Amino acid sequence: MLYWVVKIVVTPVLRILCRIKVEGKEHIPRSGPVILAANHRSFLDSFFIPLVVSRRVTFVAKAEYFDDKRVAWFFRGAGQIPIRREGGSASERALESATEVLESGGVFGITEHRAKPFADAAESAKALHRIPQDYLIALALKTGFRLTGVSEINANPKDPEDINVHRLPPDLAGPDSEHAKMKAIGESDRMTLRFVKP
Repeated sequence: MLYWVVKIVVTPVLRILCRIKVEGKEHIPRSGPVILAANHRSFLDSFFIPLVVSRRVTFVAKAEYFDDKRVAWFFRGAGQIPIRREGGSASERALESATEVLESGGVFGITEHRAKPFADAAESAKALHRIPQDYLIALALKTGFRLTGVSEINANPKDPEDINVHRLPPDLAGPDSEHAKMKAIGESDRMTLRFVKP
């Protein structure tokens, strides 16, 4: 209920403040489980995507957002599941919740940067803010999806995939002395996958 209240109130405000352009929305099924994998240019992915998709979308979000009671209600209302970067049982519970969303025919949104193949998912998420592509595919297959397409449109071969994504553009969160090196690498390497439910 809170999700739809937040959506109804916030959507017209953001449509006025931001010029939102949507292409390809007709490819999202009207029913059944769906994984939406965004380019992840910003944490705002998890706000704008639910605004333009008519179905309810659930995202995993940093648990720190839920620690402050003043804003926690908003993140819950926006359909987000808290996940702690330290991994272990806390991360497993969040991923189990995501699986439940998909198995019940819901829409699950993913906004992540690509880690090195077969890297430890919990470790890379905590240290680098990245998720291995094979891990994401395994999660989708576990819930009965079939991988039907892989695109490298958002790939960056210059990214060694072992750098914290916030040190890369556009954040450049590291020391000034490394900014030129990070700019030469460019933005993080991102995965683009298409799944269908047989």
